[in-house]
Amino acid sequence: MSLFTSIFITFLVASTLCRLYLSLRQTRHVGAHRGQVPDPFTGQISLEDHQKAADYTNAKAQLGRMETVYDSLLLVGWTVGGGIALVQSLVDNSGLSGLWGGVAMIIAVLIISSLLSLPFSIAQTFGIEARFGFNRSTAGLFIADMLKGLVLTLLLGAPLLAAVLWIMSHAGDLWWVYAWALWSGFGLLMFWAYPTLIAPLFNKFEPLEDETLKARVEALLERCGFHSKGIFVMDGSRRSAHGNAYFTGIGNNKRIVFFDTLIGTLEPLEVEAVLAHELGHFRKRHVRKRLVWSLVSSLIGLGVLGWLKTEAWFYSELGVPAVSDHAALLLFIMIAPVFTYFTSPLSAWFSRKHEFEADAYAAGQSDAGALVDALVKLYRENASTLTPDPVHSAFYDSHPPAMIRIQHLHDLGKARA
Repeated sequence: MSLFTSIFITFLVASTLCRLYLSLRQTRHVGAHRGQVPDPFTGQISLEDHQKAADYTNAKAQLGRMETVYDSLLLVGWTVGGGIALVQSLVDNSGLSGLWGGVAMIIAVLIISSLLSLPFSIAQTFGIEARFGFNRSTAGLFIADMLKGLVLTLLLGAPLLAAVLWIMSHAGDLWWVYAWALWSGFGLLMFWAYPTLIAPLFNKFEPLEDETLKARVEALLERCGFHSKGIFVMDGSRRSAHGNAYFTGIGNNKRIVFFDTLIGTLEPLEVEAVLAHELGHFRKRHVRKRLVWSLVSSLIGLGVLGWLKTEAWFYSELGVPAVSDHAALLLFIMIAPVFTYFTSPLSAWFSRKHEFEADAYAAGQSDAGALVDALVKLYRENASTLTPDPVHSAFYDSHPPAMIRIQHLHDLGKARA
């Protein structure tokens, strides 16, 4: 086995074993605390709901472990196993070549990968989510969503891929800088267009009709200096019983969106507190910081690809016999997560830090107690575990563990009393 192949397999095995280890830790820890509701939640969350959350968490973890092993084997099959080379030969035999042959090869591999992973999506949606009372999607809606995603991939992804591949072959040694500029500009355009052009393809968005809640929300927006193109309620209940709220878009195309399931679960003051938290991300410039980090990391990644694409061993040692721009791009997209996996705790730490900052902002603009009540209801309604494994949580969780977050909000409330 050649050097880079050995390095790749070593990182893949290490990341896979780490995923499995952390998942088993989570399962054991959640199971060990299944029999008793943690003290801060006694009287607010029943033992039955607590046990449902534990069982739901562990069911997802069990399926996730199976998917982890499957995905790792699939990646080996695509690379050193010769899967990419096989698809390339089929595309070549079809008569497609050059720029659009490369686009066809990449899209074919991505579509086949999605189809091969489809059983896990089905098991999650119609198995686990249905068993725990969350799934409200139908087979027809599931298929329609999948087909819409495919059409969007072809309509938007194919031209973008073609442009990037053209730059790779025609823009000289600094092609990766120009490709980054194109990729970043496209991403910003999609971020801007998503609320009004893409999201409505999958969900219905109706203006908020509750005048009392609307007045409360508009007063909060004015206090926070946030201007949007509207306050909308999304038909999240069409697919799931889970509740959420978010704001999306950039510039003059920002929208505030509540899931209808959230509106039906929370009181107006609690909805205001949840929105104040989301606006905290805006006021603390978290969205901008994450966007900048995404742009910087993508530039670094494309810079690395700029070097790898000129090295013949990068292709041969990953099972691709012929050097090509499209093979370089596809290989990099597929193997990069293997080498960046162990940076996950850093990303999760920053995300949790932002969540604490947004909670502090919400406590100053709304009511910390109302946010606590809202979070407890959401933990209960979404069957979120109250007792995650600390190591698993530190490695993955974008939000602080429930008990730590609630205690932080209680402390904020006392400090402002």
